[in-house]
Amino acid sequence: MKAIVMTATGEAESVLHLTDIVEPDILASTQVKIKIKAAGINPIDTKVRQKGVFFPQPLPAILGCDGAGEIVGIGSDVNDYQVGDAVWFCHGGLGQEQGNYAEYTVIESRYLALKPNHCSFNEAAALPLVLITAWGALFDRGHLQQGESVLIHAGAGGVGHIAIQLAKLKGATVFTTVSSQEKAAFVRALGADHVIIYSEQNFVDEINRITDGNGVDLVIDTVGAEVFKASISITAFFGRLITLLDPGEVSFAEARLKNLLIGFELMLTPQLKGLETAKAKQVNILKACQQWIEQGDIKVYISDILPLEQVVLAHQKIEQGHVQGKIVLQIAH
Repeated sequence: MKAIVMTATGEAESVLHLTDIVEPDILASTQVKIKIKAAGINPIDTKVRQKGVFFPQPLPAILGCDGAGEIVGIGSDVNDYQVGDAVWFCHGGLGQEQGNYAEYTVIESRYLALKPNHCSFNEAAALPLVLITAWGALFDRGHLQQGESVLIHAGAGGVGHIAIQLAKLKGATVFTTVSSQEKAAFVRALGADHVIIYSEQNFVDEINRITDGNGVDLVIDTVGAEVFKASISITAFFGRLITLLDPGEVSFAEARLKNLLIGFELMLTPQLKGLETAKAKQVNILKACQQWIEQGDIKVYISDILPLEQVVLAHQKIEQGHVQGKIVLQIAH
């Protein structure tokens, strides 16, 4: 089969290679074999390529956590799925198990969910990691409730644009930051109530102005250290501040005075640490969102659909920053 193989750490054009490799086989009775139709591209893919895989297995490796495809083989103990089922999943691609930049994969059936109806394979492949991340940040860590306010940084990005939709479905008032007028129009169409163009406005000043200095109940930081630090001041007393990234060295004096709950969301933890109960919960998030996706209440925006052989371009676009929505590799029609 054809696959994109990572042979070393470094720049995409130097270490990602389209290669013919042996097609994987089912080795356990609980596994399924999937013909991958599409693979989602995420920033974690570029970070693994730059810094190395998370596990001690030697390279080469196949990247790509997100996938969608059709089951072409099942183990003898698989009862929930059958050949021909369309599925989506977030699994592999971190160095221990094969990722999804490939034509086929074999994984445990418990890591799958049936693809939502009326959702293309490209759309399904774009969703799992960002959907699980946004859900975890908003609800599991952030405890967002109906009627509360939330600031979602980088609302036009992969996680951000899904988080806006989930927050609105919960009945929250959504603030978000974006970099341009074009992206402002995009997030307003998703339901954002207050949009701050951070290249033109100071988001701290704007949040204080709109909220009369009270701040917001919850902040989701998808950007990094400086945004995290600045967000402490506009998180309401007894509020919550959740980050997807390492905030670096931070003085928590103000956060302590305001009784803030500080949290982290890394949706890769269950896979990295072999936490099967947590992994099952992530699969249940996909299943829980199925009806919303089928009804059109959650829509994923795909900025680029590229063939497998253009994976280098996909990585370069991610690393250049400011991707609107998601990038997908279309592997089969």
